[in-house]
Amino acid sequence: VDVFQAWCGPCKPVVNLFQKIKNEVGSDLLHFAVAEVDSIDALEKYRGQCEPVFLFYSGGELVAVVRGADAPLLQKTILKQL
Repeated sequence: VDVFQAWCGPCKPVVNLFQKIKNEVGSDLLHFAVAEVDSIDALEKYRGQCEPVFLFYSGGELVAVVRGADAPLLQKTILKQL
């Protein structure tokens, strides 16, 4: 989940990375979503930050967090979680 604030928007360059990985891996387990922190109370702790935050969930549980648009780290985290 790409967690963002309305004033800075979601991290658009990362969408291409996620699409590339999904095409390469071909896994139905990989889903990408965006969530605005100002409209979701459960994400309140991520408000007030200007860097992108990516939350990784498996089975409904938060399993990893990556702060910043670090493409190599995001790819490594995705592949590890898959």
